[in-house]
Amino acid sequence: MKKEFLISIIIGLTFLSLGFLLLHYELIGYGLSFFVFLPFALGYILGKSTIKSISLWGLIVSIAIFFILLFVGNLEGMVCILMAMPIIILAVAIGFLVKYIVGKYRKADKKENLFKSSILPFCLFIFFGFAEVELAKNDNNVIEVKSEIILPYSTIEVFEAIKSVDTLDAEKPFLMKLDLPIPQKCILEEERIGGIRTCYFEGGKIVEKITELERGKVLKMDVIDYQLTGRKWLGFKEAVYLFDEMENGKSKLTRITTYTSELYPRFYWEPLEKIGIEQEHAYVFKNLEKDLKAKIHNKQTHD
Repeated sequence: MKKEFLISIIIGLTFLSLGFLLLHYELIGYGLSFFVFLPFALGYILGKSTIKSISLWGLIVSIAIFFILLFVGNLEGMVCILMAMPIIILAVAIGFLVKYIVGKYRKADKKENLFKSSILPFCLFIFFGFAEVELAKNDNNVIEVKSEIILPYSTIEVFEAIKSVDTLDAEKPFLMKLDLPIPQKCILEEERIGGIRTCYFEGGKIVEKITELERGKVLKMDVIDYQLTGRKWLGFKEAVYLFDEMENGKSKLTRITTYTSELYPRFYWEPLEKIGIEQEHAYVFKNLEKDLKAKIHNKQTHD
């Protein structure tokens, strides 16, 4: 029993580590092969005709060790790990369930050599991983995330407060309290078409080039460079601020982020990505409200 437990841990860590190395060196993509097929294969290989199998606990331990090593080694952040964990665990569970059902219909539960039985599934994983990269080469999904806020200030006041921000300091949303990138400041070098605006984060920056500019109306920028630790799978394309006048001196600010993602399956990852970006928007909005209140208060004091 102890031997089977250790073998399960070794096989689990070997599969996950080799899979991550292939991912890290961009030999395979962030897709179904890594997030679904690989954990499914592990669940099937280590599954038995009883749910209480010791190999199940070995696999659970190996997955826990793998995630801990990713986090401690700064290879992935806590948010990314928490987002990936449900789909990986679900795939493992399905693999176990399939093996459990197959085992029930066998006349005898033959003693398997776990190392030998893992060779074919891992070869299939590599094949599917390479094939997925080739199939996804021309698949360029562009996603748009839009957030809005109503503010009791004019569009010009809002424009002046958001175009360049010396310090962002507001209450952090939940994911930022984990390790979602926290914006610190945004510096606009020149207020003109072609001007550069750089937003600095803890552990990186995003550089934007102005493509459309009208004070109190629109500020549209292309992302020309971004360096955010551990997020190679995400590609930022465009950042847009739209300013609309409303009644009673109020204005509506619309923030639009356009990005691409290499994560699959999309039905799982896209909602999670949008939640993360919406929390970034919410943080910027809270800081904007704070800055506008402070500026109006200072103006009234001096007047």
